[in-house]
Amino acid sequence: MSAILLLNGPNLGILGEREPDVYGTDTLADIAAAVGDELAERGWKVHSVQHDSEGDLVRAVHEHRANTVGAIVNPGALMIAGWSLRDALAAYPRPWIEVHLSNVWARERFRHESVMAPLASGVVVGLGSFGYRLAARALMHLNPAEPAESGIGTEPTTHMERNA
Repeated sequence: MSAILLLNGPNLGILGEREPDVYGTDTLADIAAAVGDELAERGWKVHSVQHDSEGDLVRAVHEHRANTVGAIVNPGALMIAGWSLRDALAAYPRPWIEVHLSNVWARERFRHESVMAPLASGVVVGLGSFGYRLAARALMHLNPAEPAESGIGTEPTTHMERNA
């Protein structure tokens, strides 16, 4: 069964509580379930990983290189200067989409540039948790040769790893 890596960076483990006026009220578990629902039509599953530490995020990218067909990455504030995560994503051999819940260009100036975005297959910003679902659809579009396994994966499968 094919899988997508759902990688979330610092402070995203407290979604739903953290500045709901900016980031919404959906939790990371809600988002992972929604992505799982989106992928289920294709028989794919999601490996959801969140870490506050950049080194743990790098390790997760390396660990999922061979068992995923793409990634949805919200690097959080690491978008600004997460160079080791950027290098890990540069070595990731599959398409990946950078996602941000808020419109980073409508916020503080320091959020206006991502060191990751030039490497991404696409970037989704400002659409809240729905942006993750759009990223999942984009990855399915970018992986047309990855067929769903018949009879398998009709229910979304989510593996959630969180180490804050």
